Amino acid sequence: MKKKGHPPYQEVLFIDSATGFSFVCGSTLQLKEIQIYEGKEYPVYRAPITSASHPFFTKDKKLVDSEGRVGKFVNRYAKKVKPKQEDNAEIVQAKVSKKTRSKKTKKA
Repeated sequence: MKKKGHPPYQEVLFIDSATGFSFVCGSTLQLKEIQIYEGKEYPVYRAPITSASHPFFTKDKKLVDSEGRVGKFVNRYAKKVKPKQEDNAEIVQAKVSKKTRSKKTKKA
């Protein structure tokens, strides 16, 4: 392996910004903030959501969204869905009117 091909692997302190839960895990992240955890200095990464605050792991129905990502997604998705629903309604109307026209021509 090349000596300078990979970033250095080190232990990093991950802190959940929603709950304050902390844990140490190995990572190649290069961080500037340092904090003492259990008597040892670690570089710190503040995660917006971890297993301590994610609804899937906590069995909680509500989502703690400290950065507003869910709201942004809902707004963006709601804008895109409306035109598609209108287009689908027009397509369904066209299919229904085609069927009624074909039935009328068969009877005549």
